[in-house]
Amino acid sequence: MKTVGIVAEYNPFHFGHEYHIRKTRQQIGAECAVVCAMSGDFVQRGEAAAFSKFARAEAAVRSGVDLVIELPVPWALSSAESFARGAVALLAAAGAEYLSFGSEAGAVAPLRELAGILAAPATNDRIKERLASDATLSYAAARQLAVRDAAGDRAALLEQPNNILAVEYLKAISALSLDMTPITVAREGAAHDGESAGGGGRMRSAMDIRRALSRGESIVPLVPKGAGAVFLRELEQGRALERERMELAVLSRLRMLPEEAFAALPDAQHGVGARLYDAARHEASLDAVLAAAKTKRYALSRIRRMCMCAAIGVSNGMSAGTPPYIRVLAATERGCAVLRALGEKEGALPVITKPASVRSLSAECRHLFAVGVSAHDLFALGFAAEQERKGGGDWRISPKIVNNP
Repeated sequence: MKTVGIVAEYNPFHFGHEYHIRKTRQQIGAECAVVCAMSGDFVQRGEAAAFSKFARAEAAVRSGVDLVIELPVPWALSSAESFARGAVALLAAAGAEYLSFGSEAGAVAPLRELAGILAAPATNDRIKERLASDATLSYAAARQLAVRDAAGDRAALLEQPNNILAVEYLKAISALSLDMTPITVAREGAAHDGESAGGGGRMRSAMDIRRALSRGESIVPLVPKGAGAVFLRELEQGRALERERMELAVLSRLRMLPEEAFAALPDAQHGVGARLYDAARHEASLDAVLAAAKTKRYALSRIRRMCMCAAIGVSNGMSAGTPPYIRVLAATERGCAVLRALGEKEGALPVITKPASVRSLSAECRHLFAVGVSAHDLFALGFAAEQERKGGGDWRISPKIVNNP
């Protein structure tokens, strides 16, 4: 059985994700196993997800995915490069022979060329030169200029969000020397986390759907049937995120942290950690904290990630390598077959299906799992229903297993 990996956040799962899976199976084979490395309760843009990782994983396996494994928090809340490296390594460890990703380019070759340029030491030198010559230039802008020096007009591909992640996936496959074949599906419908054209149609973006959710509108018609049933249940049981409640919990946590905790955050150099510490102590809302800490060089998403890392306990260097275990969130019968095959593979990463089993793993694994426990406990404070805000959910919830359709 062929196995293909997908990196996703499914925040929430929608028709565009279903389309990607269908097109992937058309390329690889209808019976291939689809394995997804999915961000947990907090996503790469530095925000809490609309629904818990357990609900989003269940929605995915009821909509075409066979196995959902969690991308641990340090990688989920890191730069595109570290995010991609952690996710691709995790999928390779789970047996994925292919990596499928959406892209605006619609072809692997031009993206692979840009990945090679970005990985070249000369490009890194040019980026440093650009940053040194202009203190107001962001890293993304400096990188774009440096790639344009080498690739000319082809550098424009890096101005589109799915292409940016695609290039990082390709860089990771090369840097980690993985035996993984990349394939891409041309992006259809709304841009990644952008406005849907005309505000309607089946291909609504995740951002559009989250906004509909915040307005109290039903999102069931906006997502596949299996996912819609899961999200409707979560809403009825008070397990949808209330963003204001979550932001208050995060701000409270930030105000209790000492200054040295901010200095130890990822990307805290150039005084940004100190700015964030001062803003958290004085500002009245999380948005105000972000605005006060932001600089021209640092994108707002980078500051948001720092805030969430501080609140959860993620420090600099935690995402430097690759995840040391595979934590299963949901699976189909076919996904369970993938897991059984892993159990027969020499040198495979430990697979966590029962949370209690982590206690027998290495100190590194136990510490990383504890960070995930803290993240889910913080996330649960944002639930609408009081009885759903209990701590320790990561220790109690087992993977959801569903039958293949």
